Amino acid sequence: MNDETLRTRVGLSADPLDPGAVYAEVADDRAGATVLFSGTVRDHSPGKVDIDRLEYEAYAEQVVGKIRGIIEEARREWDLLHIVAEHRTGVVEVRGVSVLVAVSSVHRGEAFDGARYIIDELKKRAPIWKKEHWPGGAEWVEGA
Repeated sequence: MNDETLRTRVGLSADPLDPGAVYAEVADDRAGATVLFSGTVRDHSPGKVDIDRLEYEAYAEQVVGKIRGIIEEARREWDLLHIVAEHRTGVVEVRGVSVLVAVSSVHRGEAFDGARYIIDELKKRAPIWKKEHWPGGAEWVEGA
């Protein structure tokens, strides 16, 4: 879709993310599908148990532009209506939301494919780093 009424928003925030608000932000009467991906902090990672929180740092001057570029790539590939991508910085506890990607589209396949592309590429290319914390230790995770 090539329409000036298409909305895109990228956010980076130390404040908690609100999945309901992001879902509502991509709502559209034309949409037959809305996909909301919510990345949450789990209590373990490969080789580690008892993760109690993650800490995120970002190169703020670059993150928004990188994610906007990824979104534009997705728009060229799939017919997407509205897109919101938000990522947390700072400390996020277990079960807390660290990243949200919401996409609306006329058809479900486009919405699923577009949302998956955006989150996968965001994780690969956005300059955001993750530190795992557990009782008695912490370390930055490469490739996060």
